[in-house]
Amino acid sequence: MINGKSVTAIVLVAGNSTRFGKNKNKNLELINGKSVLSYSLKEFNNNGYVDNIIVTVKKEDMDNVKMIIKEQLLIKKIDIVFGGSTRQESVYNSIKDTKADIVIIHDGARPAIKQEYISECIESMEEFRGATVGVKSKDTIKIADDNNIVISTTKRSNTWIIQTPQCFDRKILLDMHEKFKSEEVTDDCMLLEKGEHKVKIIEGDYTNIKVTTAEDINIIKAFI
Repeated sequence: MINGKSVTAIVLVAGNSTRFGKNKNKNLELINGKSVLSYSLKEFNNNGYVDNIIVTVKKEDMDNVKMIIKEQLLIKKIDIVFGGSTRQESVYNSIKDTKADIVIIHDGARPAIKQEYISECIESMEEFRGATVGVKSKDTIKIADDNNIVISTTKRSNTWIIQTPQCFDRKILLDMHEKFKSEEVTDDCMLLEKGEHKVKIIEGDYTNIKVTTAEDINIIKAFI
């Protein structure tokens, strides 16, 4: 809780993990003997602002996720919500399941998340209705058309690679989900942008990568 406002953390583990291979959910993969998911759960469980946690899962992963939660011996209330066929649906299902004033949403597949970024995102809600962790692009980014012809080049100093966690006023985010539910978005910040709400970027670091392929596991081992 921050300034009298309740905070729910939502950890997303309902993706298809198609690029990961191995025919398994990447959040269940082990890093140094612990599941990828367990690292994120530990950080949100230990954060003083977070009141409770929702884990969004696929039905077939329910038993495995329950076991991970049980093994963690977490002190905060944990609820499990079934995800949808898209990230957008999974988030919507989760924010409907809580009455908290603030929700902070995180990809379970980013196990190297740090306490400071969780706290900074939540603290930024005193001034903004949305916030996200991100890092400045190290490379030049080109915008191209459908034929791969360059249209423009972004200014590198103003170009960010967006990560999670992302934090929002729950009521506003819920309204944006319902207003733009027919439009495909890749993260929840896009919904607030569509509603012309300002989104604050919290500068993070390059270790907060997302497990996407099996090779990423070895990279993250070096960070944890």
